[in-house]
Parts: sequence; C-alpha cells; structure tokens
Amino acid sequence: KTSFNSYPLDRTAIAGATAAMEDDAHFDSTRNAVIASRGKLVGELTALGFEVLPSAANFVFARHPQHDAAGLAAKLRGDGIIVRHFTSARINQFLRITVGTDESCGALTASLRKHLA
Repeated sequence: KTSFNSYPLDRTAIAGATAAMEDDAHFDSTRNAVIASRGKLVGELTALGFEVLPSAANFVFARHPQHDAAGLAAKLRGDGIIVRHFTSARINQFLRITVGTDESCGALTASLRKHLA
C-alpha cells in the first residue's frame, strides 16, 4: 500500500465531533476565552519588548529584536515551556506561542522575564 489515510476516524469519533460542533454555547465560550487570553498574552509580550504579528488564531508569532529566537526557545524548554521555533530563513527569529490558560501564559511570561533580564 503506497498511501493511507493519516487521520482515520471511526463512527464514534465522528459522532463525538459532530456533537461537539453542535454545542454552540461551548464553542462561543471557548472562542471568547481564547480571544481574551490572546489579547492579554499579546499585551504582556509587547511589554517585554516583543514584536507580535497580528493573529486571529490560538497562537501568536513573536520575535524579540535583541534576543535570538532559537536561544530563547531552548531556555524556555529548560523551564518546561515549549514554544515552536522554525529554522526557515524568513521566520527563524520568530517563536510560535500557543495561547493557553492564564496560568500557562503567566508561566511563559515569568520565564521570559527571567531570561530577558
């Protein structure tokens, strides 16, 4: 077999996904929480000197003009915080940071404060 479906879903998974998509109240609540957390995270990153690209997703792309992104990613990983660093030339100084809970975003910004000092 030379190809396969990399995302196989059985009937139970499809039924669960369908039910989740029909729960508008939960979807709206989750979306609003992500939007609020993203706004707070962008504000905190900006205050730390990061340039944050506009985002309508559950993550942001950010870079610090005075710190190497790969080095920051490694330091954060040492603190148990995982952000995505890309090696492509056009984006190699950016970090992809997932919008998490207020607690996880707080841990991220505390770690960044420590490493940016």
